[in-house]
Amino acid sequence: MATGSEASKPAEVPAETVLDWHKQDNKRMLHAVYRVGDLDRTIKYYTECFGMKLLRKRDIPEEKYTNAFLGFGPEDTNFAVELTYNYGVDKYDIGTGFGHFAIANEDVYKLAENIKSKGGKITREPGPVKGGSTVIAFAQDPDGYMFELIQRAETPEPLCQVMLRVGDLERSIKFYEKALGLKLLRKKDVPDYKYTIAMLGYADEDKTTVLELTYNYGVTEYSKGNAYAQVAIGTNDVYKSAEAVELATKELGGKILRQPGPLPGINTKIASFVDPDGWKVVLVDNTDFLRELH
Repeated sequence: MATGSEASKPAEVPAETVLDWHKQDNKRMLHAVYRVGDLDRTIKYYTECFGMKLLRKRDIPEEKYTNAFLGFGPEDTNFAVELTYNYGVDKYDIGTGFGHFAIANEDVYKLAENIKSKGGKITREPGPVKGGSTVIAFAQDPDGYMFELIQRAETPEPLCQVMLRVGDLERSIKFYEKALGLKLLRKKDVPDYKYTIAMLGYADEDKTTVLELTYNYGVTEYSKGNAYAQVAIGTNDVYKSAEAVELATKELGGKILRQPGPLPGINTKIASFVDPDGWKVVLVDNTDFLRELH
Protein backbone atom coordinates (compact mmCIF):
# COMPACT_ATOMS: atom_id res chain seq x y z
CA MET A 1 0.00 0.00 0.00
CA ALA A 2 1.31 3.50 -0.88
CA THR A 3 2.40 5.72 2.00
CA GLY A 4 0.97 9.24 2.28
CA SER A 5 4.08 10.92 0.78
CA GLU A 6 4.15 8.50 -2.17
CA ALA A 7 0.43 8.90 -2.82
CA SER A 8 0.71 12.71 -3.00
CA LYS A 9 3.54 12.71 -5.57
CA PRO A 10 2.38 13.91 -9.02
CA ALA A 11 2.39 11.10 -11.55
CA GLU A 12 5.49 11.29 -13.72
CA VAL A 13 4.87 11.51 -17.46
CA PRO A 14 6.17 8.28 -19.01
CA ALA A 15 9.35 8.69 -21.11
CA GLU A 16 7.57 7.22 -24.17
CA THR A 17 4.95 9.99 -24.02
CA VAL A 18 7.62 12.69 -23.78
CA LEU A 19 9.61 11.21 -26.69
CA ASP A 20 6.46 10.66 -28.78
CA TRP A 21 6.38 14.44 -29.20
CA HIS A 22 9.19 14.18 -31.79
CA LYS A 23 6.88 12.22 -34.11
CA GLN A 24 4.24 14.98 -34.05
CA ASP A 25 6.66 17.90 -34.10
CA ASN A 26 7.89 19.70 -37.19
CA LYS A 27 11.55 20.09 -36.27
CA ARG A 28 14.14 21.37 -38.73
CA MET A 29 17.66 22.70 -38.59
CA LEU A 30 17.46 26.50 -38.93
CA HIS A 31 20.98 27.88 -38.75
CA ALA A 32 24.51 27.54 -37.37
CA VAL A 33 25.81 30.47 -35.34
CA TYR A 34 29.49 31.43 -35.23
CA ARG A 35 31.75 34.41 -34.75
CA VAL A 36 33.87 36.19 -37.36
CA GLY A 37 36.46 38.93 -37.11
CA ASP A 38 35.36 41.07 -40.08
CA LEU A 39 31.74 40.75 -41.15
CA ASP A 40 32.03 42.52 -44.52
CA ARG A 41 35.06 40.42 -45.47
CA THR A 42 33.19 37.16 -44.69
CA ILE A 43 30.01 38.28 -46.49
CA LYS A 44 32.10 39.12 -49.57
CA TYR A 45 33.85 35.74 -49.41
CA TYR A 46 30.67 33.68 -48.99
CA THR A 47 28.74 35.51 -51.71
CA GLU A 48 31.57 35.70 -54.28
CA CYS A 49 33.36 32.40 -53.61
CA PHE A 50 30.54 30.10 -52.47
CA GLY A 51 27.60 31.75 -54.24
CA MET A 52 25.58 32.30 -51.06
CA LYS A 53 23.08 35.14 -50.74
CA LEU A 54 23.05 37.71 -47.95
CA LEU A 55 19.57 37.09 -46.50
CA ARG A 56 19.47 39.72 -43.77
CA LYS A 57 21.66 41.76 -41.48
CA ARG A 58 20.92 43.31 -38.09
CA ASP A 59 22.98 45.58 -35.89
CA ILE A 60 22.39 45.60 -32.13
CA PRO A 61 24.47 48.60 -30.97
CA GLU A 62 23.30 48.40 -27.35
CA GLU A 63 24.73 44.84 -27.18
CA LYS A 64 27.72 45.78 -29.39
CA TYR A 65 27.30 43.14 -32.07
CA THR A 66 26.08 42.70 -35.65
CA ASN A 67 24.56 39.57 -37.23
CA ALA A 68 24.44 38.56 -40.87
CA PHE A 69 22.45 35.58 -42.18
CA LEU A 70 23.63 33.91 -45.40
CA GLY A 71 22.48 30.85 -47.30
CA PHE A 72 21.32 29.45 -50.63
CA GLY A 73 17.58 29.96 -50.11
CA PRO A 74 15.09 31.79 -47.89
CA GLU A 75 15.35 31.10 -44.16
CA ASP A 76 11.76 29.89 -43.86
CA THR A 77 12.68 26.87 -46.01
CA ASN A 78 16.49 26.63 -46.00
CA PHE A 79 19.38 26.30 -43.57
CA ALA A 80 21.52 29.41 -43.06
CA VAL A 81 24.72 30.49 -41.36
CA GLU A 82 24.35 33.24 -38.78
CA LEU A 83 27.59 35.21 -38.54
CA THR A 84 28.21 37.28 -35.44
CA TYR A 85 30.61 40.21 -35.32
CA ASN A 86 31.33 41.51 -31.83
CA TYR A 87 32.50 45.14 -31.93
CA GLY A 88 36.27 45.36 -31.73
CA VAL A 89 36.99 41.60 -31.75
CA ASP A 90 38.85 40.57 -34.90
CA LYS A 91 40.12 37.08 -34.04
CA TYR A 92 38.72 33.89 -32.51
CA ASP A 93 40.02 30.43 -31.60
CA ILE A 94 38.18 27.69 -33.54
CA GLY A 95 39.52 24.96 -31.23
CA THR A 96 40.02 21.30 -32.15
CA GLY A 97 36.42 20.07 -31.74
CA PHE A 98 34.71 21.94 -34.54
CA GLY A 99 35.12 20.19 -37.89
CA HIS A 100 33.57 21.89 -40.90
CA PHE A 101 30.48 23.07 -42.70
CA ALA A 102 29.70 21.55 -46.10
CA ILE A 103 28.35 22.80 -49.41
CA ALA A 104 26.87 20.48 -52.03
CA ASN A 105 27.47 21.56 -55.62
CA GLU A 106 26.97 19.99 -59.04
CA ASP A 107 30.57 20.75 -60.12
CA VAL A 108 33.15 20.89 -57.34
CA TYR A 109 36.03 21.37 -59.85
CA LYS A 110 34.39 24.52 -61.19
CA LEU A 111 33.47 25.76 -57.69
CA ALA A 112 37.07 25.29 -56.48
CA GLU A 113 38.39 27.19 -59.52
CA ASN A 114 35.97 30.03 -58.79
CA ILE A 115 37.09 30.18 -55.14
CA LYS A 116 40.75 30.36 -56.20
CA SER A 117 40.05 32.99 -58.86
CA LYS A 118 38.46 35.21 -56.19
CA GLY A 119 41.49 34.86 -53.92
CA GLY A 120 40.00 32.13 -51.72
CA LYS A 121 41.97 29.25 -50.25
CA ILE A 122 41.53 25.60 -51.32
CA THR A 123 43.23 23.29 -48.81
CA ARG A 124 42.37 20.05 -50.63
CA GLU A 125 42.08 20.01 -54.40
CA PRO A 126 38.94 18.43 -55.90
CA GLY A 127 39.04 14.69 -56.43
CA PRO A 128 37.42 11.44 -55.29
CA VAL A 129 37.43 10.61 -51.57
CA LYS A 130 40.00 7.98 -50.58
CA GLY A 131 38.52 4.57 -51.31
CA GLY A 132 35.35 6.03 -52.84
CA SER A 133 33.94 7.85 -55.85
CA THR A 134 32.36 11.01 -54.38
CA VAL A 135 34.27 14.09 -55.51
CA ILE A 136 35.13 16.48 -52.69
CA ALA A 137 37.40 19.44 -51.98
CA PHE A 138 38.06 21.63 -48.93
CA ALA A 139 38.07 25.41 -48.76
CA GLN A 140 39.07 27.63 -45.85
CA ASP A 141 37.34 30.93 -45.16
CA PRO A 142 39.17 34.09 -43.95
CA ASP A 143 38.65 33.19 -40.25
CA GLY A 144 39.93 29.64 -40.69
CA TYR A 145 36.59 27.79 -40.80
CA MET A 146 36.72 24.76 -43.08
CA PHE A 147 34.10 24.06 -45.75
CA GLU A 148 33.87 20.66 -47.39
CA LEU A 149 32.70 20.95 -51.00
CA ILE A 150 30.74 17.84 -52.01
CA GLN A 151 29.83 17.02 -55.61
CA ARG A 152 26.14 16.15 -55.71
CA ALA A 153 23.33 16.35 -58.25
CA GLU A 154 20.95 19.24 -57.73
CA THR A 155 19.78 19.45 -54.12
CA PRO A 156 17.14 21.55 -52.32
CA GLU A 157 19.72 22.27 -49.58
CA PRO A 158 23.26 23.11 -50.72
CA LEU A 159 24.36 24.09 -47.18
CA CYS A 160 24.32 20.46 -46.19
CA GLN A 161 26.46 19.64 -43.15
CA VAL A 162 27.71 20.78 -39.77
CA MET A 163 30.50 18.48 -38.60
CA LEU A 164 31.44 18.27 -34.92
CA ARG A 165 33.87 15.92 -33.16
CA VAL A 166 32.61 13.90 -30.21
CA GLY A 167 34.21 11.69 -27.56
CA ASP A 168 31.70 8.81 -27.55
CA LEU A 169 29.81 8.29 -30.81
CA GLU A 170 27.22 5.81 -29.50
CA ARG A 171 26.34 8.11 -26.62
CA SER A 172 26.02 11.11 -28.98
CA ILE A 173 23.81 9.22 -31.46
CA LYS A 174 21.52 8.14 -28.62
CA PHE A 175 21.48 11.66 -27.20
CA TYR A 176 20.48 13.35 -30.45
CA GLU A 177 17.86 10.70 -31.25
CA LYS A 178 16.29 11.13 -27.78
CA ALA A 179 16.78 14.86 -27.23
CA LEU A 180 15.91 16.09 -30.74
CA GLY A 181 14.28 13.21 -32.60
CA LEU A 182 17.08 13.22 -35.19
CA LYS A 183 17.34 10.05 -37.28
CA LEU A 184 20.57 8.15 -37.77
CA LEU A 185 20.87 8.23 -41.58
CA ARG A 186 24.15 6.34 -41.87
CA LYS A 187 27.25 5.38 -39.99
CA LYS A 188 30.65 4.69 -41.49
CA ASP A 189 33.74 3.30 -39.82
CA VAL A 190 37.09 4.05 -41.47
CA PRO A 191 39.63 1.91 -39.57
CA ASP A 192 42.49 2.79 -41.95
CA TYR A 193 42.23 6.41 -40.80
CA LYS A 194 41.00 5.58 -37.27
CA TYR A 195 37.69 7.39 -37.26
CA THR A 196 33.94 6.71 -37.40
CA ILE A 197 31.27 9.12 -38.60
CA ALA A 198 27.52 9.27 -38.08
CA MET A 199 25.10 11.37 -40.12
CA LEU A 200 21.93 12.50 -38.36
CA GLY A 201 19.07 14.48 -39.91
CA TYR A 202 15.33 14.95 -40.28
CA ALA A 203 15.26 13.80 -43.92
CA ASP A 204 17.56 12.07 -46.42
CA GLU A 205 21.12 13.38 -46.66
CA ASP A 206 20.68 14.81 -50.17
CA LYS A 207 17.50 16.66 -49.15
CA THR A 208 18.44 18.35 -45.91
CA THR A 209 21.18 19.70 -43.65
CA VAL A 210 22.69 16.97 -41.49
CA LEU A 211 24.72 16.87 -38.33
CA GLU A 212 27.89 14.88 -38.99
CA LEU A 213 29.42 13.57 -35.78
CA THR A 214 33.00 12.31 -35.94
CA TYR A 215 34.70 10.04 -33.45
CA ASN A 216 38.49 9.75 -33.72
CA TYR A 217 39.70 6.51 -32.14
CA GLY A 218 40.84 7.08 -28.56
CA VAL A 219 40.11 10.82 -28.47
CA THR A 220 37.48 11.68 -25.86
CA GLU A 221 37.98 15.42 -25.39
CA TYR A 222 38.50 18.43 -27.64
CA SER A 223 39.06 22.13 -27.11
CA LYS A 224 36.00 24.19 -28.08
CA GLY A 225 37.68 27.55 -28.65
CA ASN A 226 35.39 30.60 -28.70
CA ALA A 227 34.50 30.84 -32.40
CA TYR A 228 31.76 28.29 -33.19
CA ALA A 229 28.66 28.90 -31.05
CA GLN A 230 25.66 26.64 -31.74
CA VAL A 231 23.07 25.10 -34.02
CA ALA A 232 19.48 26.39 -33.87
CA ILE A 233 16.59 23.97 -34.39
CA GLY A 234 12.98 24.96 -35.02
CA THR A 235 10.18 23.26 -33.08
CA ASN A 236 6.41 23.67 -32.78
CA ASP A 237 6.67 23.74 -28.97
CA VAL A 238 9.87 24.63 -27.09
CA TYR A 239 8.33 23.46 -23.79
CA LYS A 240 7.57 19.92 -25.00
CA SER A 241 10.88 19.71 -26.86
CA ALA A 242 12.77 20.81 -23.73
CA GLU A 243 11.11 17.97 -21.78
CA ALA A 244 12.62 15.46 -24.20
CA VAL A 245 16.03 17.16 -23.87
CA GLU A 246 15.75 17.00 -20.06
CA LEU A 247 15.08 13.28 -20.29
CA ALA A 248 18.11 12.73 -22.54
CA THR A 249 20.43 14.77 -20.29
CA LYS A 250 19.45 12.72 -17.23
CA GLU A 251 20.39 9.50 -18.97
CA LEU A 252 23.31 10.52 -21.18
CA GLY A 253 24.77 13.81 -19.92
CA GLY A 254 24.63 17.40 -21.10
CA LYS A 255 22.35 19.97 -19.45
CA ILE A 256 19.66 22.57 -20.06
CA LEU A 257 21.23 26.04 -20.05
CA ARG A 258 18.11 28.12 -20.51
CA GLN A 259 14.66 26.90 -19.56
CA PRO A 260 12.02 27.41 -22.27
CA GLY A 261 10.43 30.83 -22.43
CA PRO A 262 10.21 34.08 -24.42
CA LEU A 263 13.31 36.21 -25.07
CA PRO A 264 13.09 39.72 -23.60
CA GLY A 265 12.41 42.35 -26.25
CA ILE A 266 11.46 40.11 -29.18
CA ASN A 267 9.27 37.52 -27.36
CA THR A 268 10.57 34.62 -29.46
CA LYS A 269 10.29 31.49 -27.33
CA ILE A 270 13.55 29.55 -27.04
CA ALA A 271 15.32 26.99 -24.87
CA SER A 272 19.02 26.07 -24.95
CA PHE A 273 21.14 23.15 -23.83
CA VAL A 274 24.52 21.50 -24.24
CA ASP A 275 25.02 17.92 -25.37
CA PRO A 276 27.29 15.46 -23.47
CA ASP A 277 30.37 16.92 -25.24
CA GLY A 278 29.43 20.52 -24.45
CA TRP A 279 28.14 21.44 -27.94
CA LYS A 280 25.35 23.99 -27.65
CA VAL A 281 21.93 23.73 -29.31
CA VAL A 282 19.11 26.31 -29.22
CA LEU A 283 15.48 25.36 -29.74
CA VAL A 284 13.38 28.09 -31.40
CA ASP A 285 9.59 28.28 -31.70
CA ASN A 286 8.71 27.84 -35.41
CA THR A 287 5.88 30.40 -35.44
CA ASP A 288 7.94 33.01 -33.58
CA PHE A 289 10.87 32.42 -35.94
CA LEU A 290 8.71 33.05 -39.02
CA ARG A 291 7.34 36.19 -37.38
CA GLU A 292 10.93 37.45 -36.89
CA LEU A 293 11.60 36.94 -40.61
CA HIS A 294 8.60 38.79 -41.95
